[in-house]
Amino acid sequence: MAFLGFWNIYGLRVNLSVAIVAMTKNYSIIGNGTVVMLDPEFSWTPEEQGLALSSFFYGYALSQIPGGWLAGRIMGGRSLFALGIGATALLTMFTPPLVRAGLPFILALRVVEGIFEGVTYPAIHAVWARWAPPGERTQLATIAFSGSYFGTVVSLSLASFIAEWIGWPSIFYIFGIMGLLWCFVWLMCVKETPQEDRSITDDELDMIRSSVGPASNHGKVVKYLFKGKVSDIPWRHFVTSLPVWAIAIAHFCENWGFYTLLTELPTFMSVNNVRKMCTCGAFVFQALFLLLVSKSRNASAVVVLLTFAVGFGGFAWAGFSVNHLDLAPQFASILMGISNTMATLPGMISPSLTGYLVQHKSASEWEMVFYIAAGIYLTGALLYGLFATAERQHWAQTSDQRSLFYDNGDEGSAEEDEFGDNHSKTSTEDLPFGSGSCD
Repeated sequence: MAFLGFWNIYGLRVNLSVAIVAMTKNYSIIGNGTVVMLDPEFSWTPEEQGLALSSFFYGYALSQIPGGWLAGRIMGGRSLFALGIGATALLTMFTPPLVRAGLPFILALRVVEGIFEGVTYPAIHAVWARWAPPGERTQLATIAFSGSYFGTVVSLSLASFIAEWIGWPSIFYIFGIMGLLWCFVWLMCVKETPQEDRSITDDELDMIRSSVGPASNHGKVVKYLFKGKVSDIPWRHFVTSLPVWAIAIAHFCENWGFYTLLTELPTFMSVNNVRKMCTCGAFVFQALFLLLVSKSRNASAVVVLLTFAVGFGGFAWAGFSVNHLDLAPQFASILMGISNTMATLPGMISPSLTGYLVQHKSASEWEMVFYIAAGIYLTGALLYGLFATAERQHWAQTSDQRSLFYDNGDEGSAEEDEFGDNHSKTSTEDLPFGSGSCD
């Protein structure tokens, strides 16, 4: 379901990238047996098109860190993930009338869509923190996040087909309906915590509880124990941690190339250790393929090279995208919000910069676009290779190397036993399913 969720997320994100090509190009109609060429329905300049494509990411950046906070403290990951996709799907169905109302209206709509979709990545990290055993996190997250790449490839093709045979407005209606249907199924099938899932077996529940710990028992995390004291979220440590910055920079570099392809590919084509290995290796290969694209003049070769460039992004996500859970699993949703905030900047800058650079859509202009993307990939590979780590950070550990969580009303309820160990009074006995202590 998470795989299909990210499929929908990127389908809702790329629909305008395809529709804008149909909206701003000359088209023909047949009348009385004669083919008549008509002017574009919307005469947007390249700069205006870039602004329309990038406006989504301004809202997307705003909700990243608040999304992590909401997922951990208020709503829980399951509900927030559904809200983000469901609201975006509903809003995207208003795109055709608002486009015709004027450019400012579509800009405002895309910003609001970005705000709702921005909470999805932090929300899914809150889901992993409660459901995914440490040994399975990379596999589960990689499968789920690969939905974004499948969704991008399939949605670009599907949207092009819809625009050609039904009309560009239908893109937004069809994608919106698909997103709402997915949201309904997600809420019916997925539960916030393992204890709430009636279909889970006792063995599965015990395995998750023993490997994930107290985070699997409760949908909201409020306090944690650090050096024997009940503390709030360690924002200072987030900002001063080199591994956190390594993740954020890797996220930024991956998204620069990805968003360049994601938002500008339809326009371009219309004119002719494990974490580090995955991330750095993927960045190097993506840079190589983009450099080859910049020099290629054969349409078929360009398609193949761009396919490989996008495809290798899946290996990068297998590295840095789950690294938040390595550093601090109890704060993974917030850390994803921080890195994804930085990673949203390419979505703001890249489309506008590309629109500025490709005024005449010549091959030499596109070369510069791919040179920049390749250079950023290589920078990301270098910095992530130097500073990233899969070790749990000291500020995410308790005095006995475990994270203890408290309910809203039990703040500071840890007590010390005769051996000097801190234990939480939090238990699963009062939950609908499952029994036993969190200790």
